[in-house]
Amino acid sequence: MRWPIVQASQILHNKGVIAYPTETVWGLGCNPNEEAALLRLLALKKRNAQKGLILVAADIKQFNFLLKDLPKKQRDLLAASWPGPVTWLVPHNNLIHPLVHGRFQTVAIRVSSHKMVQDLCKQFGGPIVSTSANEAGEATVQNAIQAHKFLGPELDFILSGPLGAAKTPSRIIDLQSGRVIRS
Repeated sequence: MRWPIVQASQILHNKGVIAYPTETVWGLGCNPNEEAALLRLLALKKRNAQKGLILVAADIKQFNFLLKDLPKKQRDLLAASWPGPVTWLVPHNNLIHPLVHGRFQTVAIRVSSHKMVQDLCKQFGGPIVSTSANEAGEATVQNAIQAHKFLGPELDFILSGPLGAAKTPSRIIDLQSGRVIRS
C-alpha cells in the first residue's frame, strides 16, 4: 500500500478530515463513527446535518453490517451495480451515526470504482464519509491545488491523485421504492 494511503487512513482513525479525488469531483471524508470528525466536516461544508451524508466503500462486503437483513434479490441488485456510479439509499436500522443519516430512515451508500478511494477504504478497514469538497451551494473542487487553496487550513490531509473519468455525479436510488432521487 502506498504511504499516502496509509497516512490518510491513520488520520481518519484519529478523527481527521481529509480531501481526496473521486470519480467526478474532489471529496471530503472522515470516519463515519467519530462525531467530532463529522461535526468538523459539516461545519467545513456549512452543510445542514439533517441532510445526511454518503458512505463510500471499497467493496460490497464493507457494507455487510447494513445489508445482512436485506432480501437476496436486493443484495444482488446492489452487487450488480457496483463498483460504479450508483448510490443506493438503504435502511440504516440505527447502525449508523445520526450525523451520517440525517433526518432519514435510510443511509446513502456506494462502492467506488476509483482505485484510490478503494485503496483508502481497504486500508481504513471500512466505509468512509464521502461528500463533495466544497461549501454547500458553491463550485466543487477539481484538484489538489484548489483543495489546498479553498479548504487547506481546515483539512488534516490532502490525498493527491487524479479524478476519475466520470462526467456526472452518481445516480441516487431508493432501494425500497426504486425511486430515482438523482439521475
